[in-house]
Amino acid sequence: MLLTELLTVDRIKVPLAAADKAAALRELTQLLADLAGVPPEPLLAAIEERERVLSTGIGHGIAIPHAKSPLVNDLVLVAGTAPAGIPFEALDGEPVRLLFLLIGPESAAGQHVKALSRIARLVRRESVREALVAAPDAARFQQCLVEAEER
Repeated sequence: MLLTELLTVDRIKVPLAAADKAAALRELTQLLADLAGVPPEPLLAAIEERERVLSTGIGHGIAIPHAKSPLVNDLVLVAGTAPAGIPFEALDGEPVRLLFLLIGPESAAGQHVKALSRIARLVRRESVREALVAAPDAARFQQCLVEAEER
């Protein structure tokens, strides 16, 4: 599975308008809901419920909020940047600058885990993280992903 198959230019928001965790989750969930043609409220509720269990701020300025929902038929991934950083209650206490939000149906649990793993593997390289955060627009963000996946 390639992230670039899931993350097209219309699914990337560079930069996010949000200045805090709640607003970032709302903004990305709204983008995802609009693309999937579903109401955002139940998706956001699922994301927030998952965040209450443990922050999806995994460290190094990365957050991968995710949830399962019967409202979507396939995995849906959106992403955004917050170059100035936003407080996110990340595991390392650092602000988050790069966010990937993933929602999928229960029936895609295996693909869901693979996508989370693929994101985490890709952004563990500092050069990739920096290139993504520095991307001036969604097209460049997506191109950085393409280049990272080719390595």
